[in-house]
Amino acid sequence: MTAPADTETISVLVVDDQALVRTGFRLILEIEPDLTVVGEAADGEEAVDLAAAVQPDVVLMDVRMPGTDGITATERIVAAGGEDVRVVMLTTFDMDEYVFDALRAGASGFLLKDVQPEFLVAGIRAVHGGDSLLAPSITRRMIETYLDRPRAIDPRARSRLDALTNRERETLFHLAEGLTNSEIATRMFVSETTVKTHIGHILTKLGLRDRVQAVIFAYETGLAGER
Repeated sequence: MTAPADTETISVLVVDDQALVRTGFRLILEIEPDLTVVGEAADGEEAVDLAAAVQPDVVLMDVRMPGTDGITATERIVAAGGEDVRVVMLTTFDMDEYVFDALRAGASGFLLKDVQPEFLVAGIRAVHGGDSLLAPSITRRMIETYLDRPRAIDPRARSRLDALTNRERETLFHLAEGLTNSEIATRMFVSETTVKTHIGHILTKLGLRDRVQAVIFAYETGLAGER
C-alpha cells in the first residue's frame, strides 16, 4: 500500500504476549515508508514503561495478556500521553467481552489479529489522523450490552449536552446507534459533509478526542437510550 503523499512518519509500539504476532505485525508495518515500529512489549507493564520511553504515536495493544492486561495498560498510557497517543486494541474476535471497558479506558478502536495487512496499515493511519476504528456492528452490539447494565447518569456530564444544537444532538444520538456517516446523512436528509461538520462541532464543544469518545459520552449521559 502506498503511503499518502507528504505525510510524517508514524511511530508504532506493538504489544502482544506472543512473539510470533509481534514479529508478524513488525514485518507488515516496516514495509511502509511512513510507518516505523519503535518497540515491542510482551505484557501491559512493559508496554506502559516502553510507551513512556519511546512516546509512540500509535500503540497496537493486545486485550488479554498475563499480568497487567491491555485495558489497564491502555488506561495508564492514555492518561500519561494525553492527546499524543492513540491505542488500538488487538482482539481475536470482533466482539471481545472487554470492548466497552477498553473504549472507556481510552482506546480508539479495535483490529482483529488476523486483519489483512492493507487494513492494518490503513487503520493505523486513520487512527493517527484522528479517526476511530469501530465497526458499526461492534457499536450496535456494544450498545445492547451497555443498556443491559445498571448505570448511573452523571448530571454534570448530562448538562454538557446543552452546548449542542438540536442537529448536533441528533447526530450524536445516531453515532451512538452505530450508524456510519453515510447512514446518518440519509437519516437526517443532509450531506455527509454536513454530518462530518456536526461531528467536528460535537467533539470540540464536548472536549472529546474522537468518535469513540463521543459514543461513550452518549451512553454515559443516557442519550443513547432515549428513543
